[in-house]
Amino acid sequence: MEDTNPPPSDTSNDLNTKVDGEQTPSVVPQDGTLHEKNIDQFISLLGTDDKSDSSSPPEIVESVQIFVDLFDVKVVEYESGSKRWIQLDENESACFLEFVDRNAKLIKSMSRFHYEENYAVVIDRISSVQERALCILEAEFKSILDDYQTSYDRDQDKDEAKKKELKSSASNVQEAVEPELPDQSDAEHEKDEFLGYSDEMMLVLKKLANGLITGGHVTECSELYFFVRRNATEQNLKNFRFEKFSIDEAQKMQWEPIEKEVSSWMKMFKYFCSSLLPSERRLAEAVFSGHMAMSDNLFGNLTQIVLSYFLSFAEAVMMTKRSAEKLFKFLDVYEAVRDNVPLVEQLLSDEWLPQLKSATSLICTMLGESIYNIFIELELSVKSDVAKTPVPGGAVHPLTRYTMNYLKYACEYSDTLEQVFKEHKRIDRVESVTDLQSSQEHQPQNHQGGNGSPFQSQIAKIMDLLDANLEAKSKLYKDPSLSLIFMMNNGRYILQKTKGTGEMRTLMGDPWVRKRSSDLRNYHTNYKRETWTKLLQCLSHEGLSVNGKVMKPVLKERFKSFNSMFDEIHKSQTTWVVSDEQLQSELRVSISAIVIPAYRSFMGRFSQVFTPGRQTEKYIKYQPEDIENCIEELFDGNAAQLSKKR
Repeated sequence: MEDTNPPPSDTSNDLNTKVDGEQTPSVVPQDGTLHEKNIDQFISLLGTDDKSDSSSPPEIVESVQIFVDLFDVKVVEYESGSKRWIQLDENESACFLEFVDRNAKLIKSMSRFHYEENYAVVIDRISSVQERALCILEAEFKSILDDYQTSYDRDQDKDEAKKKELKSSASNVQEAVEPELPDQSDAEHEKDEFLGYSDEMMLVLKKLANGLITGGHVTECSELYFFVRRNATEQNLKNFRFEKFSIDEAQKMQWEPIEKEVSSWMKMFKYFCSSLLPSERRLAEAVFSGHMAMSDNLFGNLTQIVLSYFLSFAEAVMMTKRSAEKLFKFLDVYEAVRDNVPLVEQLLSDEWLPQLKSATSLICTMLGESIYNIFIELELSVKSDVAKTPVPGGAVHPLTRYTMNYLKYACEYSDTLEQVFKEHKRIDRVESVTDLQSSQEHQPQNHQGGNGSPFQSQIAKIMDLLDANLEAKSKLYKDPSLSLIFMMNNGRYILQKTKGTGEMRTLMGDPWVRKRSSDLRNYHTNYKRETWTKLLQCLSHEGLSVNGKVMKPVLKERFKSFNSMFDEIHKSQTTWVVSDEQLQSELRVSISAIVIPAYRSFMGRFSQVFTPGRQTEKYIKYQPEDIENCIEELFDGNAAQLSKKR
């Protein structure tokens, strides 16, 4: 009698049909949990089976076919577009990811026996469904990753909201909002966000990433994530108008546009290092939670690219032709690299630190060398300024103004310059012992009484060179009094700039300030002696009386000499320049204090000797008040005098 019972199920043939036909299974199991349990036991058996070299590995359980069929049904639903991951509830998404995870384990376990035909067929079938499932996860992962907002987009949204609010209350508000970096409060707020991803999105991204990793698509998952976040970073740079240019391009450009770009670069560099990169770190850690090595590697790669943009700009700036006016931008770039890169170093794993430190150390070293050399060139420029023409009126020399203003701004970077000079100070080995002793004598003393630091010493050296240069220039004046006015003007300017700059005052020290003040008083005293002592000799009582009788001819000569000499002083010294109002006032007061009383006393005693009328008017040209008014006109300079005459 013919057997009418159905033949036993041939699992391998049935699975093979499914692979070739790519058809939807006709049977959907009712108890998936039982089959999952059977599969887990089968995976465990494969993992402990010691028959890897045997010709008869464990028989493939029927639950494998049923499990893969059920998984295929789910995959087809996604492939047809009837379901989207974002629409799934928590149980559905968890179930799909469990399928992916169990499938991956099954493939790995069965691969031990891939040489067996029935195993090979099943592995192909399972792998096909797994690959399709992972492609779905990849597409969903990329879709959600792409759905971010850059910091610029969020700021623009805020600005648009503000504009709408303003327009509702004032319809004439039409100003466009320029892209700006967030202020510090916004940056702090930024640290609490995941760069434009909501909490719900973060949860989904984490699950999808874990599914791709456990499913075997580690490389694909990494590449997708890195591609999207790199684009987001570059979009942020583009939105904030970051200009990337090469060293060759920088060397061909004028300094002015590069100088403007440095300020923007500094703000963006700080923003990226202090806010965006820490947020990128948190994002990578959150998405790849439980896969620290992967998040470290992704963040390290992204950081390397971001910093390469910024450091390339710094290198391009540094490689421009060195000149004195670039010092302060060089210092800005140096400080930005020095102060911000450590913030990033705290975020990187040990694997990435050596490369970053090497790159930044090289740039800081080269920048420091340029900064140091610019200062050496300033020293040389002060030393080599040998103009043969004196400044009109004994005014402050342009070299004094330039040097002191340069040092004033430089001293605002005193801590950084101290650091640079300590790292790059070079000692001239051929310098003579005498020169070394001389330079040590001129070093300012610090508060502890020791020798000055390298930067202090350099400032003191430049000051000494400036003093020597001014002393030489003072000798270009034929009039010794004008030479003293020149030294007073320049000495006063140097002292005021030093005292008005806290950093420079600290660097130079109180003994130096007292010495400069003493020098100014000496110039002042010598000026009065040189100019006014000779005039006061005309008012001397000595030799005017013989036997108690005033010698009228001698008196006439005294008044004539006084008038002539005072006229000459007034004529010349009203063209001299003392621009410092306090110094000008001090000079006038001190001159009046010695001239007016002496003249008033001389007139009071001898004016009655002359016959009232024409004789008195002929010899007594000035009243004390006239002398005082004339003294008040001294040191105004030519321009001021011409203005008064008009």
